[in-house]
Amino acid sequence: MPDPTPVIIWFRRDLRLEDNPALEQARHSGQRIIALYVHETDCKKPPGAARSWWLHFSLTSLRDDLARKGVALVIRRGKAAGILDDIIKETKANAVFWNRRYERDRIENDRAIKADLKDRGIAVKSFRASLLCEPWEVKTRSGEDYYRVFSPYWRAATAQIKVTEPLVLPHAFAGFDGEINSLSIEDLALLPTKPDWGSKMKAYWQPGENGAKNRLKTFLDGPVGNYTDGRNRPDKEGTSRLSPHLAFGEISPRQVWHAAVEKLGDADENSRSQLNKFLSEVGWREFSYVLLYHNPNLDNENFRDNFDRFPWERNPDALVRWQKGLTGYPFVDAGMRELWETGWQHNRVRMVTASFLIKHLLIDWREGEKWFWDTLVDADPGSNAAGWQWVAGSGADAAPYFRIFNPFIQGRKFDPQGEYVRRWVPELKRLPTTFIHTPWEAPEQVLGEAGVTLGDTYPAPIVDHNKARERALAAYEETKG
Repeated sequence: MPDPTPVIIWFRRDLRLEDNPALEQARHSGQRIIALYVHETDCKKPPGAARSWWLHFSLTSLRDDLARKGVALVIRRGKAAGILDDIIKETKANAVFWNRRYERDRIENDRAIKADLKDRGIAVKSFRASLLCEPWEVKTRSGEDYYRVFSPYWRAATAQIKVTEPLVLPHAFAGFDGEINSLSIEDLALLPTKPDWGSKMKAYWQPGENGAKNRLKTFLDGPVGNYTDGRNRPDKEGTSRLSPHLAFGEISPRQVWHAAVEKLGDADENSRSQLNKFLSEVGWREFSYVLLYHNPNLDNENFRDNFDRFPWERNPDALVRWQKGLTGYPFVDAGMRELWETGWQHNRVRMVTASFLIKHLLIDWREGEKWFWDTLVDADPGSNAAGWQWVAGSGADAAPYFRIFNPFIQGRKFDPQGEYVRRWVPELKRLPTTFIHTPWEAPEQVLGEAGVTLGDTYPAPIVDHNKARERALAAYEETKG
């Protein structure tokens, strides 16, 4: 019989049963398990609307998966320290286990909770579960505290770390059999209602651990075979789309790593090349957490302080047109509409849309970061901030300031038949491929036959590309002065 004194597994961004070190520790204790999720109200940066939508269904999946194992999911809302205190008093629990997070305010919060519980004789253990290696583990040869450029970081990381086998899920757990008050998932009011754009996303995603497994299998059975080229094509299903599942911990990077290596590691040279490219994208996620850990204000402070001099323009109208996909640049608009419809945007398109906001419109990158944080289901505290600073040129290992993505050249290269634009900007779907990325170049007769009236059925370009490029280069020169 299990020890009647319970232990608490505190779920955070690890909403899965498999390869969950904290859950395994709770099971290994031989005691009855209390599974707890706290909807914390004291986070510096609460989840945006799209993440909240995903969280609703991810928690639903976790609740059901735990119930099948004989464990109830207890849900509370408030400050975690007080809630843990209450549950310990109610149940006499003598241990708490959790998996780590890496935002500075959450680190400090967890340290304070851990110290307090230990002082009171409660056992506490935390684990690495969302990264392959901790952000402080990979040291530079020069003795600096962390790498600021991805390529040498990833070479050092892959040489240093050993990705151990994922933990196997036990058949059953011993759940706590006492009464504990709990909110329902619906009580958290996570689903957006004004506007109810979240309901549109149901057609595109399967949140939860099973959804993550299915997504990984689909990717490894197909798109990964042409990943190097396919990952750049938003008109094709060429990427894994695992990012939201990783962001919520419905699958671990260790599971992804081993599944990919098992599938392709002993295959031919081309397959190994595709595998290495895919694993390097996992590496970028790791690198973003290195940057976040060492720069806790990465989402709102320039990594390179010379960018504090950048002459940003305040243009609310242009910002709204960018958000709504009404810039007059079809490839940009397709990406922003895809984001609003699905809660996701292809990575190649993310670079183009971000570059457009920053360098064509000279709008502060922080405005874009905030919009993506609210509308992306995979909004991740490390990757989102690092990505925006990379494009802006203000971050570590940033794109050169003079790299200004040309939206229509990017469209022609990565959406050559215009299929991506036609899907998300349907008012242009009858335009010939020659003009699908530059409708302003189409003769009036061609526009008329396609039912397009620039400035009416589809906006004229919000800014001239060449003039915008010259203006951006001049602005970037000011940061060097």
